[in-house]
Amino acid sequence: MQGGALSLTAHAALTQEENVAIARGLKRQDPELLDHLIELYQHRLLRYLLFLTGRRDVAEDLFQETWMRVLLRGAQYNGKARFETWLFTIARNLVIDLSRKRTMSSLDEMRESNEDDRPFEVAMPGPSPLEQFASREDSAEVAEVLLTLDTGYREVLVLRFYEELSLEEIAGVTGAPLSTVKSRLYRGLASLKPELEKVRNYRPAAAEARG
Repeated sequence: MQGGALSLTAHAALTQEENVAIARGLKRQDPELLDHLIELYQHRLLRYLLFLTGRRDVAEDLFQETWMRVLLRGAQYNGKARFETWLFTIARNLVIDLSRKRTMSSLDEMRESNEDDRPFEVAMPGPSPLEQFASREDSAEVAEVLLTLDTGYREVLVLRFYEELSLEEIAGVTGAPLSTVKSRLYRGLASLKPELEKVRNYRPAAAEARG
């Protein structure tokens, strides 16, 4: 890279020094830095977009567009906030812009029950905090239930437990007051357990009925 090599921490929150270094590299539109950032954050960004839209094709399109925005608007990032907070804010704004273009009343309307039957999962190098939190549950079941929750609850749960953002950072990404973020997190967690119970109870009953 120009100005010396930049080593970024893999699969962990970046330090303030690393964030400042990223800001400098983005101002130079350093292509090597962008490639490194994509490699570092591709799984997390795609997972966030999948949970937010519920559609793989839409998520993949927005994934590409998010990185284009990072390249074109990199000078706007100053390194004071964590890079992932800025990245998820860009992605979220793109989702909102798309929903407005499609004249949808909410982000949930992007989902179509019959549009994609592939399993909802994104390969990750290790279990997320939410997966550890729900270690006794099947990860596919957790993802399935999250998609049934209110968009506001789902997004806060994903940002907190999958992406490990602080409550203050989540407030910055979503544009919601901190008190609202706390309320959505509490209500989302409260909604998660009974819905998981329904999924677990339904599947044995359905299997027995087929047998």
